[in-house]
Amino acid sequence: METSERSLKVGAVIITMGNRPEELRALIDSVARQDGDPVEVVVVGNGSPVPDLPEGVRTVEVPENLGIPGGRNVGIEAFGPGGRNVDILLFLDDDGLLARTDTAELCRAAFAADDRLGIISFRIADPETGVTQRRHVPRLRASDPMRSSRVTTFLGGANAVRTTVFAEVGGLPDEFFYAHEETDLAWRALDAGWMIDYRSDMVLYHPTTAPSRHAVYHRMVARNRVWLARRNLPALLVPVYLGVWLLLTLARRPSRPALRAWFGGFREGWTSPCGPRRPMRWRTVWRLTRLGRPPVI
Repeated sequence: METSERSLKVGAVIITMGNRPEELRALIDSVARQDGDPVEVVVVGNGSPVPDLPEGVRTVEVPENLGIPGGRNVGIEAFGPGGRNVDILLFLDDDGLLARTDTAELCRAAFAADDRLGIISFRIADPETGVTQRRHVPRLRASDPMRSSRVTTFLGGANAVRTTVFAEVGGLPDEFFYAHEETDLAWRALDAGWMIDYRSDMVLYHPTTAPSRHAVYHRMVARNRVWLARRNLPALLVPVYLGVWLLLTLARRPSRPALRAWFGGFREGWTSPCGPRRPMRWRTVWRLTRLGRPPVI
């Protein structure tokens, strides 16, 4: 069916650990205020009970914390296999807030206008200052967060995905638990011919935080970086990619405990199973390079 013949159906997946009930309700309210057809919401309790929520919000509780990608995959399946009962899925952090009421409509218009657009990365802004952190702009040239562009990855808690992407390349990698799962999906989508856009006009308010607030940050970042390369890169690029990231990590002069955790994760990435290996084609490597981020950095 041509997407222009109908309004694309939008759903939203939110995973929660149950520790931010007020923020979660505020986010759901911001989704309910979206223009156009209502957005169906599924909240996944990731190893924790889901608090009381407004009528019409579906909930799924899993007995243990499956990690971020595992929890989002549960949410995808709540919309049918691969999310097929909707056309677009929004993935939103439970302590975020949609800044505008036209975000869902902007998503519908963007996907309807471009059949090869598979993923949209929203702009994350601090609700008090409006500032977007450099790390939240998914490209190397990140000095101007107000510039929209084609990109090679996306932000996990502030995005929209066309559900046919999941049908074609699969969901997020459960094994990753936390960190780099978005890039794994992005590389597989790009290798299948999909495009990814960063849109500065689609805004999720989110308090400014440091990723290292998570106790497992340094270990997971290193382990999953190795897994990302092992799963997706041509063999010749694996040592180049990981060598570059090793040098960048050392150049940032992390603390001794952080560096010890990072090297432990790096070693774990080589010695533990990472899931199926499906190296991208060389023409995808060239495509990533033309988009401004060759898969060696």
